[in-house]
Amino acid sequence: MNIPDVIEAVSCEPRFHARTKDEALRALARLAANSPALEAVGAEPVYEALAKRESQGSTGFGNEIALPHARIPGLTRFVVFAVSCPRGIPFDALDKKKVKLLFVILAPPDAVTQHLRVLATISRAIGHTTMKKELLAARSAETMAESIIRNLGDPAATAQTAPEVMKLMLINLYVEEYLYEVLEMMVELGIEGATILESTGMGRYVSSVPIFAEFIGFMKESKNFSKTIIAMVPDRHVQKVVEGVEEVTGDLDKHDGAAILVLDVGRYKGSMRMM
Repeated sequence: MNIPDVIEAVSCEPRFHARTKDEALRALARLAANSPALEAVGAEPVYEALAKRESQGSTGFGNEIALPHARIPGLTRFVVFAVSCPRGIPFDALDKKKVKLLFVILAPPDAVTQHLRVLATISRAIGHTTMKKELLAARSAETMAESIIRNLGDPAATAQTAPEVMKLMLINLYVEEYLYEVLEMMVELGIEGATILESTGMGRYVSSVPIFAEFIGFMKESKNFSKTIIAMVPDRHVQKVVEGVEEVTGDLDKHDGAAILVLDVGRYKGSMRMM
């Protein structure tokens, strides 16, 4: 699926207003119903699905952005649109700020993997492009849709005409916060399965050797434990994964705390896919 193909200009709104989260969800459901894909579904099931998702935890992830999303029974393709609300809406966001930009993602019930990929793609695009600024400045629904289409793409949408050449990637991270950002990047690329090992860094053991006792203070506690992501990655995505990790960690040749190994795979059978 190519995400720009499911952007709904008829549902975008540059002058969105709502006083409460519930009022916003109802208005978003009505806008969603403008899409031909939801003609047979209607607004009420969309509202109920969005409200149920919000009851599990706010989709306002901070920086004035929210990503309300849900899987809708009866929907056969994705519906994605955005609204901007200059006055902001109380949305129980993680940083307590009012939300001024909302991306709505509605998915078919069985499209779990694609749903995750769309979420990851949009959340990363917001942080790595000028899309937020463009959408808040837009004065028409068409301008909003054009901005989304220009800034978004589906890196996993390229059709394959030959069997994939796979590489085994081991990504070792000593900073736990890095893990979630790296996993988000991998989901965006369409990597649907990985094993994450919890391990202990060398520093923990070295600091226990009596002869090195005086250096205990120099063995940083934060680097005593590590997490290693093990994943089968298409060769065409290896460089993108490396670049994505370095966006999070900084240049791996200049910073400690992370390392990547890429190994050739002579033969493999089965899949690490878990989504």
